[in-house]
Amino acid sequence: MSGKKTAIITGASGGIGSGLVEGFLEQGYNVVATSRDPNRKFTTSSSLVLLDGDIGKQQTAAQAVEAAIKNFGTIDVLVNVAGIFLNKPFTEFTTDDFNALVSINLLGFFYITQLAVKEMLKQKSGCVVSITAALADRPIAGENGSISMITKGGLNSATQNLAIEYAKDGIRFNAVAPGVVDTPMHRNDPKDSTLQPVMKKATVKDVVDAVLYLAQAGHVSGEILHVDGAAPARRW
Repeated sequence: MSGKKTAIITGASGGIGSGLVEGFLEQGYNVVATSRDPNRKFTTSSSLVLLDGDIGKQQTAAQAVEAAIKNFGTIDVLVNVAGIFLNKPFTEFTTDDFNALVSINLLGFFYITQLAVKEMLKQKSGCVVSITAALADRPIAGENGSISMITKGGLNSATQNLAIEYAKDGIRFNAVAPGVVDTPMHRNDPKDSTLQPVMKKATVKDVVDAVLYLAQAGHVSGEILHVDGAAPARRW
């Protein structure tokens, strides 16, 4: 094995996910990435394994963990990026909407995190970082994602509970909660730039930098790091 640290990154087909793949490779990590887009282009590297599959399925999670151990020997960091966000009035959410949010946002966290933690316990070390959302605890008028935030808020809570549960095992749990990020989801809506006091969207690099910090900050655990341009001020 190479002796380098290994990161698993889910949701690599999205803007944040693909940015994290490149960011961790640049930092010298081995990377196993899950993606729903098998044609997604990444830097060609012997340190990268790309898997196609739905992270809401237990089989995909198992394949990612198996690939990390088989190819690189360890799992040092897990970054849960895969997720969806639906914005509509509360009374218009459907059962299908709810099930889709639970499948990707919650089962996509549960299956792979559980398997990764089992490997991290063998090493007595590891770090899990989950991408949640600033809206989970900092709602904005007109952004009607209440059911989406059941899942993202749940991840925040799970992060803090797991940080305590595994503190003595050397495994850290943190989350990054972005506001509006300049990805295809927000690229065509000019009002999105006004939803944060800095009056501009975060870049993918802003989120990548936050995740890399948490992955390497050995005494930080149970933290929900907001990347939302001063929104805690609440009024602007």
